[in-house]
Amino acid sequence: MQLLQTILKEVKVLDTKGSLDVPVAGITFDSRQVREQVVFVAVRGVQTDGHDFIPKAEEANAAAIVCEALPAQPQPGMAYVVVQDSKKALGQMASAFYGNPSKKLQLVGVTGTNGKTTSVTLLHKLFRELGYHVGLLSTVQNQIDEEVIPATHTTPDAVKLNELLAQMVKAGCTHCFMEVSSHAMVQQRVAGLTFAGGVFTNITHDHLDYHGTFDEYIKAKKSFFDMLPKGAFALINADDKRGPVMVQNTQANVYYFALRKAVDFKARIIDNTIQGLHLEVDGHEIWCKLIGAFNAYNLLGAYGVAVLMEEDKMETLTVLSSLSSAVGRFDYVVSDAQITGIVDYAHTPDALENVLNTIQQIRNPNQKVITLVGCGGNRDAAKRPVMADIACRFSDKVILTSDNPRFEEPQAILEDMQKGVKPLDYKKTLSVLDRREAIKTAIMLAEPNDIILVAGKGHETYQEVKGVKYDFDDKQVLHDMFQQLGK
Repeated sequence: MQLLQTILKEVKVLDTKGSLDVPVAGITFDSRQVREQVVFVAVRGVQTDGHDFIPKAEEANAAAIVCEALPAQPQPGMAYVVVQDSKKALGQMASAFYGNPSKKLQLVGVTGTNGKTTSVTLLHKLFRELGYHVGLLSTVQNQIDEEVIPATHTTPDAVKLNELLAQMVKAGCTHCFMEVSSHAMVQQRVAGLTFAGGVFTNITHDHLDYHGTFDEYIKAKKSFFDMLPKGAFALINADDKRGPVMVQNTQANVYYFALRKAVDFKARIIDNTIQGLHLEVDGHEIWCKLIGAFNAYNLLGAYGVAVLMEEDKMETLTVLSSLSSAVGRFDYVVSDAQITGIVDYAHTPDALENVLNTIQQIRNPNQKVITLVGCGGNRDAAKRPVMADIACRFSDKVILTSDNPRFEEPQAILEDMQKGVKPLDYKKTLSVLDRREAIKTAIMLAEPNDIILVAGKGHETYQEVKGVKYDFDDKQVLHDMFQQLGK
């Protein structure tokens, strides 16, 4: 139990009403979770405004109300705290409430459009193999050493995030690697955290439905590096032209990694096959299980982080050579007929092009590439025709299908995608609305040794339709269909 005035220590308070000398047993931004001795923080969101729920929090006898504007009729005897930014205050208060756990860990954040999940997963596995107790916060799952905690967001909300970090500290973790999404930065979910370092993978068009413009999206990513403290490191992909932009205002020590430039951490691809990557890193040759140039960047970034955290270079490279990727990232199954089914989370134009480029590099001339792709509903619609065009350019057959339509009509999403199919590609393109039937169709079209890419959902084990999540695992469906069709 802590006092309200204690957990407000780092918060910019504009005004108060009532005593701050009140005990606090919890913090929430959800009025339904308010009870005695729990502080309610009124956060302004995209769809709802927490200030509208202050009366409910008052009725539930909240320990205090933290808000950006006092209610018209404050309740007598209740504490109110007016702050400049309640989202930021929530993060700072949550951090203080849980004992500032990020200061007791070597916390490294990874941000970028693609590669975040693979990068933090590699780092978690790497540092575990190097002998540390390590936490992981990712899109796929959260982990405290080997204990798996299901993930619902790329970056958890500020309260849950600090609770997880505190659990990691209690479990004896010394390091934590976490994805930092652009949404998390705008929503101040990492406010109050202290990072030992940050990694920038790359940036391409994504989440414009949320950020509005590409410039705003870049600004959100950049704000992560703006918050890094002196003494931290910022490790930047120098092959991305916007890499230097990320660190224009950072206080951190800046380092670069690249495949195409002479920088702090340099790698060269010697060979790229379905079996893995043969790389030269810092003058040493290694063989890795991961496939594709995009994974060369992920591996190199992980290596750079380890070296910056004073790990032995050769030991790091040895461990990296044995590691596998994250679930749903170039995850593949080979059928009895030697048809390769690849499942990948590629849900942006750049990610899809990267995966298909990799397939083109590793396939033999007689192998056909059949790509199954959809686009999520209630998300950036501008990328839908672009995704379809990319699939057509790099594939022999294309099946447009449903992804997570959410609250949109699946057929309308497919029609948006079809606008990107050029007349010359009509004959090789099919639209199959039902995703299971689409996978079945792809297998029926495939011949021995062909490659099927099932893109968009990766690690997800559900399909979201009209607010309901139905069981659906691309890799499992692929496996089952191979068996069912005798292929």
